[in-house]
Amino acid sequence: MTVDAPAGTDADPETVLRADPVMAEVIERRTPHPLDPDVDEFERLCVAIINQQLSTASATAVRERVFDLLDGTVTPETVLAANGDALLEAGLSRTKVDYVRNAARAFQERDLTQEGLADHSDEEVIDELTRIKGVGAWTARMYLIFVLQRPDVLPLGDLAVRRGIEQLYNDGEELTRAEMREIAEPWRPYRSTATRYIWAEYEA
Repeated sequence: MTVDAPAGTDADPETVLRADPVMAEVIERRTPHPLDPDVDEFERLCVAIINQQLSTASATAVRERVFDLLDGTVTPETVLAANGDALLEAGLSRTKVDYVRNAARAFQERDLTQEGLADHSDEEVIDELTRIKGVGAWTARMYLIFVLQRPDVLPLGDLAVRRGIEQLYNDGEELTRAEMREIAEPWRPYRSTATRYIWAEYEA
């Protein structure tokens, strides 16, 4: 999915980002971390919860087992109907079983879809999602980027983003979050796209 330029911005994301010489080099050698144009909102939130504090490989393995258990149909109803012990055997911690069930109930009670959140600002979306026990700011920002596909999100709570920025801009040496925000200023209003390039670079 290509996000249109916000009002007052004529240039496309890559043109804006190429004004930063470091980012220009990344754009030349990488394809940004992909977005799914047909994303399922609830399923993607469950994926974000599963991914919390796990390596990419571990998270992928657990996600596949959980989805198999649900016969590939990840809805609030199938999650709430699933046997708790079976979810544990699939690799979810007891805490994450509670978290995905909390998310399921929230989706039944509130419209947290793209359409339902269309008029919410990014901060309002974060407030809505973090009302769910088990959904923190990191998970909410992943939802903003991958589900709502908002163009200007900078998720500095993500370790790979921080390490990627440090590798690209400070020879791998530690930077404060304030310094990272300053580095990212030229990327506005497309910090989400820049973040996806940083992920791609870091994972290469």
